[in-house]
Amino acid sequence: MNSVGDGNIAIIPSAPQAVRNNDAEYRYRQDSDFYYLTGFEEADSLAVFIPGREQGEYILFCKEFDETRAVWTGQHAGLEGACRDFGADDAFPIDDLDDILPGMLENKARVYYPMGRDKTLDQNLMEWLARLRSKARTGIHVPTEIISLEHLIHEMRLIKSPFEINCMREAARIASAAHCRAMRRSEPGLFEYQIEAELIHEFLNNGVHSPAYLSIVAGGEHACVLHYIENNAILHDGDLLLIDAGAEYQYYASDVTRTFPINGRFSPAQRSLYELVLEAQLAAIEQIYPGNPWNASHDTAISILTDGLIRLGLLQGNLQKLIEEEAYKPFYMHRTGHWLGMDVHDVGDYKIDDEWRIFEPGMTLTVEPGLYVSSQCQTVDTKWQGIGIRIEDDVLVTDSGCEILSANTPKTINDVEHMCMS
Repeated sequence: MNSVGDGNIAIIPSAPQAVRNNDAEYRYRQDSDFYYLTGFEEADSLAVFIPGREQGEYILFCKEFDETRAVWTGQHAGLEGACRDFGADDAFPIDDLDDILPGMLENKARVYYPMGRDKTLDQNLMEWLARLRSKARTGIHVPTEIISLEHLIHEMRLIKSPFEINCMREAARIASAAHCRAMRRSEPGLFEYQIEAELIHEFLNNGVHSPAYLSIVAGGEHACVLHYIENNAILHDGDLLLIDAGAEYQYYASDVTRTFPINGRFSPAQRSLYELVLEAQLAAIEQIYPGNPWNASHDTAISILTDGLIRLGLLQGNLQKLIEEEAYKPFYMHRTGHWLGMDVHDVGDYKIDDEWRIFEPGMTLTVEPGLYVSSQCQTVDTKWQGIGIRIEDDVLVTDSGCEILSANTPKTINDVEHMCMS
């Protein structure tokens, strides 16, 4: 309300209900921005914020309560519940939106609105403004600016509250338990999807109905495909298994990756690359503290990985020159992390005025260096080919440094092998 300011209005729609096939729907998941502001989980809803409005500043448009609908799909808030249970100052039927909302736009200077998110509502907003312009001779003032609402919300979402941090700790705890279960259950001859089933079992057993994203369960060469989600191949003795999987707990995501030997023991080549990735990850995490720039962890990881690739013989040349030439990119082609929160790739600017953002307490992010040596890479010794490794943790910036939210997930060589053999 303070950011929008008196004399202006903010409007945000809910996420639509997605149809899977024919009349079967996907499990509903509310739009993150809408849920962040309202806590309201129903589709066909719209929130309006009008600072200074005498009749109430926070208005929810939603479905009216319907007893027949409740029999088929369960309880829903209705207009009374929108005010009683979700703090709205006033509530109106969503079917009356076209009759009521244009009047709320009258004499407002700015409309804060997420343009492009809902094409039908975009068109309706333009028609409502045009309708108001036709009444200009009656003394009605029409909003002269439409401003992105996302920037205001996303700056708020970037710094997590204590409640949000606790949700993220729990999401990370559940993900850690799932990864440990996968390590214990993996063995040669199983299929990737059977290990994915172990992850889902742990998620559901902890009350999580959905992973934060499609889980990656990539055995052997498949680990060199960054977003491999087929998860349908057999696991082979002597290969590594890369699992990138996180839980969504009360709308907050975890995002954890571990790589481990399917038979419980790293080969010498696997061990060498794994220790290099782990060294880079630990050093990158040390760069997460208030006042340090976002890119420091990535630069640190790049330096360590490139130096290690030289030592292992996968690259030849001068370290600084190889870094400048990005010679590491055939083996490490992604960034070292991203913001984490309600969305697994969470909102928030990475740069401000073309300068890397400075870490502040309450920010949460991933740290996830990796190395991927495809069998198509004919320039290296065959012992390295087909090895893909990524190690990813969820990290909270604290007042004095950082907290690794996913610290319970084994990642040292000894701890990983012990978990696999337990």
